[in-house]
Amino acid sequence: MTSTQIKGAAARLHVSTHIRQALWAGNLLPGQRLVVQDLADELGVTRSSVREALFDLASDDLVELVPNRGASVRVVSVDEAIQITECRSVLERLCARKAAEHATEAQRAELTELGEQLRTAVAEEDFHTYSALNRKLHDLIIDFSGQVIAKRQLERLNVQMVRFQFRLALRSGRPQESLPQLLSIIDAITAGRPDAADAAAEAQLASVIEQLRMTERLPLA
Repeated sequence: MTSTQIKGAAARLHVSTHIRQALWAGNLLPGQRLVVQDLADELGVTRSSVREALFDLASDDLVELVPNRGASVRVVSVDEAIQITECRSVLERLCARKAAEHATEAQRAELTELGEQLRTAVAEEDFHTYSALNRKLHDLIIDFSGQVIAKRQLERLNVQMVRFQFRLALRSGRPQESLPQLLSIIDAITAGRPDAADAAAEAQLASVIEQLRMTERLPLA
């Protein structure tokens, strides 16, 4: 435990943020146990603060609480991942449309540059970098859309999909397939074409759903 213990609402938020970031970074695996005492010692908070944070995370479907067994990272099935992606599609299409309408020249230039980085990553077969850039692109589009409510909901949905997104990005042939889809989204937004941005985002997420359906026959593990 640290010499200065965080307390109250700040401690609860500290624990929640730490676990969310670990999930987003892929440092916590589906089904992994979350031990209250270990987290309290690591983060310098009380056990009650950890428990409160775990309840918050459970309400967002990120953690599973089982009586007499404690807490663990919730396992997302392929079927649920498909449903999550269907919901993401609606929100990300909205964000792509809004970004095409409202993005500044500087933001459009940033998307164009990111498109070049995506091309380079695929050409060099640097698929770990490609996966990170893919995630960054979606984050930027959401930010540039100015759609705060959609952003909040997508953050909740996307953190449940980290394992699937990472594995899909590394699947043989997937980066080469998805690159033109991502570039189409970038082109539509930078050209200020909301309808085209909407359609491109829909096509890209439909492709993700198809890849997830394949997962039922080709396990990610």
